[in-house]
Amino acid sequence: MNTQAVSHRKARNLLAARLRYTLVTLSLVAACSFPVLAQHSHDAQPGSEDQQKKASALIKIVRQATERFKDVSVAEKEGYVLQFGCVSGPDSGAMGLHYVNGDIVNSGVIDPTRPQIVIYEPTPDGKLKLIGADFLVIASVWDAKNQGPPELMGQLFHYFESPNRFGLPAFYTLHVWAWKDNPNGAFVNWHPKVSCQLFNPSL
Repeated sequence: MNTQAVSHRKARNLLAARLRYTLVTLSLVAACSFPVLAQHSHDAQPGSEDQQKKASALIKIVRQATERFKDVSVAEKEGYVLQFGCVSGPDSGAMGLHYVNGDIVNSGVIDPTRPQIVIYEPTPDGKLKLIGADFLVIASVWDAKNQGPPELMGQLFHYFESPNRFGLPAFYTLHVWAWKDNPNGAFVNWHPKVSCQLFNPSL
């Protein structure tokens, strides 16, 4: 075999090896990226103009409906009770303090002006700051009368299986971070800028 043939064969082998490496790299990138895109496609802020208008309208309604709850004593007088302590995650920020209205939960009704839960964050001065609301419906109650997950003004609810950390049966939930901007989106479950470090369960 002459030197030129060997040189051509080496060149082809080198090109093939580079091509295989490129394909493997692209496959790994796609495999790593797809779950992230799948996870955030539902959570990200809506893209179309109509969806953005609906999202903004929902946030506005929730703010108007919950503004009086900036004083947590008002929420308590209307039947909201702290449950689950301060909900935090190891790498996803926190959900904060959930004040739950059992009567609204049991009604199974989703109304943007009557959230099942109002959410607070503990502050350095020992007070609680209103940061959002959470709409929650027990899955079995919803599924008995509806097909598919609940939706509120264009926002699909998230599904939590049972058993879960809250000790609840399977449920659907939609967080609306109406009072504290969430860089990951106004309707995701976790808020990276919410912390439970200042929570004192004895108070």
